[in-house]
Amino acid sequence: MNDLMRRREARLGPNVPTFYDDPVHIVKGEGVWLWDAEGRQYLDCYNNVPHVGHCHPHVVDAIARQAATLNTHTRYLHGGIVDYADRLCATLEHDISQLIMVCTGSEANDIALRMAQAVTGKTGVIATDNTYHGNTTATSQLSTRRPPIGGYPEHVRLVPAPDSVRPVGGTSQDQAAAFARNIKAAIAELEAGPGFSALMLCPVFANEGLPQLPDGFLKETETIVRDAGGLILCDEVQPGFGRVATHFWGHEAVGLTPDVVTIGKPMANGHPVAATLTRPDIMAAFRNAFGYFNTFGGNPVSCAAAMATLDVIENEDLVAHAATTAPYMLQQLKTLDHPAIAEVRASGMFFGVELCREGTVPDTALAAKIVEQMRERGILMNRIGRDMNILKMRPPMSFSTANADQVTRTLQEVLNEAHQ
Repeated sequence: MNDLMRRREARLGPNVPTFYDDPVHIVKGEGVWLWDAEGRQYLDCYNNVPHVGHCHPHVVDAIARQAATLNTHTRYLHGGIVDYADRLCATLEHDISQLIMVCTGSEANDIALRMAQAVTGKTGVIATDNTYHGNTTATSQLSTRRPPIGGYPEHVRLVPAPDSVRPVGGTSQDQAAAFARNIKAAIAELEAGPGFSALMLCPVFANEGLPQLPDGFLKETETIVRDAGGLILCDEVQPGFGRVATHFWGHEAVGLTPDVVTIGKPMANGHPVAATLTRPDIMAAFRNAFGYFNTFGGNPVSCAAAMATLDVIENEDLVAHAATTAPYMLQQLKTLDHPAIAEVRASGMFFGVELCREGTVPDTALAAKIVEQMRERGILMNRIGRDMNILKMRPPMSFSTANADQVTRTLQEVLNEAHQ
């Protein structure tokens, strides 16, 4: 392990992130399970990229068969990308019927920002102050974990993220209106300069820590954005493909009408593919303004992997499975007993346990300790939130109630030891 870490730093450079104080050297995956180089088995309660399970045989076979037949790019005609577009767009409403396929969610969000520029002729963009939308130059300017060198540019405004433990506006009842007021103020500031083009957000606020928000929370915000002539860009890289359990898309679950939807990570069960989806009028404006082309985006192997992932979601009825498993997991998590638990929450197959001192003071150290101890006990999870004090779980969609029992039983053991 130490030799591999030394070689890694020598070839990849310093400060390349790894999970855990004692990094896990993973060599094999199957379903919800991972194995390390020493043969130890781990329950994967963290990775949403293998959406239908690690190394699912149907996806693996689709990749292998297509790679053995043809792999080129979209300046040659191939039916795979059109077949996939037909099938995927059929899951969406709001006249969203066209897509651009790329390789990463960062690229997909970068395109979404440029679509808004093409439609509005303006560059100003709004996001929350506790988010992540990618690592291109444009998308990284929205990130709060690593602020841009030289400070945030004049076309970016970050508004306070919703929070169910420390709500914007002071109370849960006032939070939706307060969030909308902040959006309106940011729009006014942008209109005095570069102009307002779009609001970009994850519809379930996943990177913000999955705050528990009432139905219709974004209704007033959506009206304000529409009245200002801006676009709503929904980053579905995390909540898409049925993870919210009640709907196929996160924006459906919260009642939001997007102009652009971006997807990635679980789209092809770990194969590097992503996409930006939108209406024909927005696509035409973008295509005419930028003449975009992506060499690897939409290649036949990526399309085969993405199509096979849809097959598994449908054939194994994974959204319905999640609709049963997710409430059970949440119920079990709510039985956890520890004075630092400020809130237990979920959005489908996303789960968060916020840890605080004195009710609302983030307990980052305790969260970090618990994540490490869970790893030692063979369960992989991580942390999220502004202060990284929220235990974060987002397992593959095939995660079962038996897996949920294992997680909650082990987590209670770790919490008991931490309380001693």
